[in-house]
Amino acid sequence: MSYTIEPVRTDDASIATMTALLRQVFPHAAHFTEEVVRWQYRDNPDGPAVGFNAWSGSELAAHYVTIPLVARVNGVEERGLLSLNTATHPSHQGKGLFTKLANATYEAAAQQGFGFVIGVANANSTHGFTKKLGFQLVSPLRAMLGIGPIVNNRDGVVKYERIWHQKALEWRLAHPLNKYSLGLTTCKDLLFTERKQMGATLLLAALDPGTAPASTPSHEHFEPLRVWIGLDSRITWRFRPYFNIPMRLRPSPLNLIFKDLKGQGRTLDQATVRFQAIDFDTL
Repeated sequence: MSYTIEPVRTDDASIATMTALLRQVFPHAAHFTEEVVRWQYRDNPDGPAVGFNAWSGSELAAHYVTIPLVARVNGVEERGLLSLNTATHPSHQGKGLFTKLANATYEAAAQQGFGFVIGVANANSTHGFTKKLGFQLVSPLRAMLGIGPIVNNRDGVVKYERIWHQKALEWRLAHPLNKYSLGLTTCKDLLFTERKQMGATLLLAALDPGTAPASTPSHEHFEPLRVWIGLDSRITWRFRPYFNIPMRLRPSPLNLIFKDLKGQGRTLDQATVRFQAIDFDTL
């Protein structure tokens, strides 16, 4: 069977077709609505989605997309991509379409000046990214469950972090389905989502004070059990009422992966990465 490989388009008709495939492949994923996909693929101020579709005649057989971001890597700002959505129609699985679409995406992205791809892979997809697509497995993410404030009192070196400029942060907090609020502490601004993760309130981000938009609802009351997911060696967990949820108790491991698109073989050191839920969790 032959397939036509074409770049992803973000007009309304294309959004509807891609959303229909995502919903067919993931029928229980409530976040795959046309409104959310449009927000992810088209509204991002850092740029429209970069990805490819595989067509079998007029049928969308497979889909892969990344979305642009800006990060500071080794002290230099550069444009990168977050690996986001992939889906293959049940009738076209086992044909190697994901690998073809991903390689086409990374080749086009490099030509467009993007320097890297970063993402979070689960147990099922990690092998494909690392063995077939040349990604580095940086580290499983921490999932810290507990109560009370998060303390950051280290001056550790950070060699990778997402840059949340104001327009990007406003877009991120304008998720069509999820609502966020700001918990103020003496240490930093904590962004919470109403959505639960691993049975606790998801702490979306620990932002530098004053970073969040003024329009973000704020509160200072005690938060219930919370979970923070990510990597940040500057956060002090010792003697804090938090513990790292064991892998056996997680729905799936969350593995941070990275691919250099500059041909320099760059890798990330988990000890110098600042990465948290706001940087990847667009559900």
